This record gives sequence, C-alpha cells and structure tokens, in this order.
Amino acid sequence: MAKLFFYYSTMAAGKSLEIIKVAYNYEVQGKKVVALTSHLDNRFEKGKIWSRAGFQMDAYVFHDELNIKDFILNLEERPTSVLIDEAQFLKKEQVIQLTELVDDYNITVMCYGLKNDSFNNLFEGSEYLLLYADNIKELKTECWFCHRKAIMILRFNDEGYPVYEGAQIEIGGNEKYLPVCRKCYKEVKFFKQPDEEKNVQKESNTD
Repeated sequence: MAKLFFYYSTMAAGKSLEIIKVAYNYEVQGKKVVALTSHLDNRFEKGKIWSRAGFQMDAYVFHDELNIKDFILNLEERPTSVLIDEAQFLKKEQVIQLTELVDDYNITVMCYGLKNDSFNNLFEGSEYLLLYADNIKELKTECWFCHRKAIMILRFNDEGYPVYEGAQIEIGGNEKYLPVCRKCYKEVKFFKQPDEEKNVQKESNTD
C-alpha cells in the first residue's frame, strides 16, 4: 500500500544522500522512480540532487505553480515512487496533490526537507507534510559546536555573525547555515568561515 512519507531534519543531516541511496535501491529492484527538487536550490546545478558527500542524481524541478500530480501522471512512464528533495519549499496545494497520488493512484511519495527555518518557524511545505504524511521520521545529526542533537538552524551573515531576523528563504550552504542545538542557537556569537580554524565565542555562564 502506498504511503506519503516525510523525512525531516536540520541542515547537513544527509537528506539528499538518503534520496540518492533510496533511488538507487529502487532502480536496482526494477522500480520506476521519479525525483524532483526545488527550483530555488541553485547552490550546485538546477535539475540535480547533490549531497555533500559528492554524489548526485538527475531530477525534475518543481516551482510554486507546478501541479505535481498532473506532472507525474502525464509522464510517459508512470513511476511507482516519487522522491522529493527540498520538500520544505512545497506549497500547501502541492502537498494535497501528493496525497492524491498516494491515495488515488497508489504511488509512494517520499519527501525530504527541513522542518523549520533559521528563525524557528515552520516552512509551508513542512507544516502541511507534518499534517498529511502517513509516516514522519527525523533524520538526526549533531550540533556543529557540541555533541547535543541539532534541532535548529543558525544563519550567519558574511561577517560570521548570527542572524535572527530577515527573509525566510535565503539559499546557502555551510558558509551561511549550520545545524545547532537549542543552547548553541542562543549562545554562539561568531563563526569563522570554512578553510579557517573554527572560532566560536559564547556568552559567559559565570555572570
């Protein structure tokens, strides 16, 4: 029986690598898989799902106006599974369309994305996936600065200082976002960018 899955995490938890692995395993079994990723993710190359480990795969691109159900059903060969990267960028209507692919056409849909933004608000796609998904699973990773579980995302400006307000969507990688625990989200005051030694300053606990 087909289901709608939502796998969520912070940054750098291996979501894209997991998609590539799942797609490979399905294809080895002779199952038709279609992958989609957001047009907003321009860090590497549009039409590609890529991981920090260096693996990549081709994917269709979705944007806000795309009717994903119609798109999938109009493909020359109907897939048994649909994999969606950057699922936080889905619109509510698109999440509903995914439920229809599952319920009406018996197509399994697996969505991977961030749950909350760097200001600790839910993304639209994540909010409705949390409401509509049959199965929800967290992909875990550690805080960049300590060994606690990362549950938040800390955004940095070009000078290396944390940013706590602004536009929800601003595309970037480790130079702009890091996975952090709640404590470090509040306490980290500066991050020296990659290729240099990490220099982290925290508020003193001896006040």
